[in-house]
Amino acid sequence: MPESPAVPITGSTPVELTAEDAKLVVLARGARGRVGAVEGAAVRDQDGRTYAAASVSLPSLALTALQLAVGSAAAAGCTRLEAAAVVTEASTLDGAGHAAVRDLAADAPIHVAAPDGTLLGTVAE
Repeated sequence: MPESPAVPITGSTPVELTAEDAKLVVLARGARGRVGAVEGAAVRDQDGRTYAAASVSLPSLALTALQLAVGSAAAAGCTRLEAAAVVTEASTLDGAGHAAVRDLAADAPIHVAAPDGTLLGTVAE
């Protein structure tokens, strides 16, 4: 599978997170911190259920945190995502995670936050 290009986190007016979206950032920070991963992510499905994950880097398997969170949601029967959050030190959103979210929601916001929880930006496309 070809690698997806990174997605810039740029340009939009700062978004005020709803309480539910802020919860996604908290869950993503927790997933990242629990295992000392490079990234943490969380998604919310059409029923309000949340799924959190950390990035995985094994010799035979590499998944971004967002890919794993979306995969967990899909494995639980999710058919649509309402929102996603990623906690990372990167200045861009990984393309593979972005593509995974877009598989289940063309318009769900993907909030990107720094490790301290500060919102860096929101990718809406």
